[in-house]
Amino acid sequence: MRSILVLNPKGGCGKSTLAINIAAYFALQQKKVALADCDPQGSSNDWLAARPATAASIDVATLKEGRLQAPRGTEIVVIDSPAATHGKRLAGFIQCCQTLVIPMVPSPIDIRAAEHFLRELYDLRGVINRKIKLATVANRVREDTLVAAKLEYYLDKIKLPNGQKLPYITVLRASQNYIRAAESGLSIFEFAPAKTLYDREQWQPLLRWLASDRSLPG
Repeated sequence: MRSILVLNPKGGCGKSTLAINIAAYFALQQKKVALADCDPQGSSNDWLAARPATAASIDVATLKEGRLQAPRGTEIVVIDSPAATHGKRLAGFIQCCQTLVIPMVPSPIDIRAAEHFLRELYDLRGVINRKIKLATVANRVREDTLVAAKLEYYLDKIKLPNGQKLPYITVLRASQNYIRAAESGLSIFEFAPAKTLYDREQWQPLLRWLASDRSLPG
């Protein structure tokens, strides 16, 4: 069973938006998908509750005592993590996933918080180097702004503890399409392509990475 964790301890970076769209994309690819909402706010569960019966099916998964529980036959579990995840709790989330996607928002406060978070991740280098693959995504970006360019430059320079470059996958813009999709229990991939063409194009590098062996432990 494939497990994809969306995690950043800083709130407001769009973890739920990434998680629900990743889950819906794979469901549309005829995969048996489950979504584990570990955030007390319950945004992903609310999205599932609003999801139309005619949409591609996504089941509910749970994470209890460091163990993922999903319906039998589940091929992919997407985990929407809570904010303020540190220490042993952070290690518990990391140890239950194969792929880690880290959304980062272009603001000075968020960039500084990301630096602290990545240092904490580096302390788990034994887990990161051997058991999971991770990558960053610039999220909720207002394009052509100075702080967005600064975030891109920062993400492009990050390296893992073993000296390898931390994969920086793509930029996802701040778009009303994500808000409309969340309200209706859908993803941007379930709207008319003409309405979400630019957003879909921005997602392609992340989707290719998730579909490749580069996003899976060796």
